[in-house]
Amino acid sequence: MTIYFYKVWQPYGCFSNFSFHSIRIDGVCWSTVEHYYQAQKFVGTPDAVVIPLIYVAETPEQAAALGRDCTRQVRPNWEVVKTQVMREAVLTKFLTHADIREILLTTGDQLIVENSPTDYFWGCGAKNTGQNYLGKILMSVREELRTLPSLSSRISESLRFQVSN
Repeated sequence: MTIYFYKVWQPYGCFSNFSFHSIRIDGVCWSTVEHYYQAQKFVGTPDAVVIPLIYVAETPEQAAALGRDCTRQVRPNWEVVKTQVMREAVLTKFLTHADIREILLTTGDQLIVENSPTDYFWGCGAKNTGQNYLGKILMSVREELRTLPSLSSRISESLRFQVSN
């Protein structure tokens, strides 16, 4: 069986970058994976001035619109690093939120596909001919989560350490 996801209100919508599951990376808390991803396009560029606007965007749709504005110049290595940026954000999201981590883990070994009719890179595209990189990242993150020591025991150890110090 294949698991398709796209809109946040549909089944498996928590897999979407637009789901409101905040992430903290490098000490900064981002409202969604989409906010973080769009901001990273402009790191180290003259157009980095848009990063604070992306950060405070009320919705992931607004963050995406700011990041997709083709009048802005993305960082020169963006095509090389964009999948790494996305993977870090997606992994952080599922490490942070136990409820959706459990949903991802219960998908077993099923194929996960972003059912976007217009995105041929991150999704499957209109005729299922896309590259589905977001689905591939989710499956990779799922595999990595399975190999981690029990997260609950790690959290307990962390709390014990904080209490004893």
